[in-house]
Amino acid sequence: MPRARIDETAGRAAVRSATAALAARGDDPSSPPPARHELATAVRYLLQCLSDAAPGKSVEVRVPPFGAVQIVEGPRHTRGTPPNVVELDAPTFLALATGGGRWGEALAEGRIQASGARSDLSSLLPVAW
Repeated sequence: MPRARIDETAGRAAVRSATAALAARGDDPSSPPPARHELATAVRYLLQCLSDAAPGKSVEVRVPPFGAVQIVEGPRHTRGTPPNVVELDAPTFLALATGGGRWGEALAEGRIQASGARSDLSSLLPVAW
């Protein structure tokens, strides 16, 4: 059964709200973090957009604890850990997916764990949302 899709209006609102809260927090650590449900919806919506832009099953993108998708055409895995995995935290994913960050910088800073020959997502980010 396919996963339920996040409504475009709700997804976009959550992305705007979560990115604004994270940006304010970057300037002032005492400002409140985004609400967990907003952050979760924003991440899931952007993962949905990424999956729409790069359908396939050869790379697994994980943003714990909020979601994971399989993307990019190529060899498919069916059991165990896939050969191409990208894992990153929610603030890093939101920044990259919305154009507020750069893949190479986040990778060099250790905010992305990527393994496998197909794990470079720099050409897919930011995503159209």
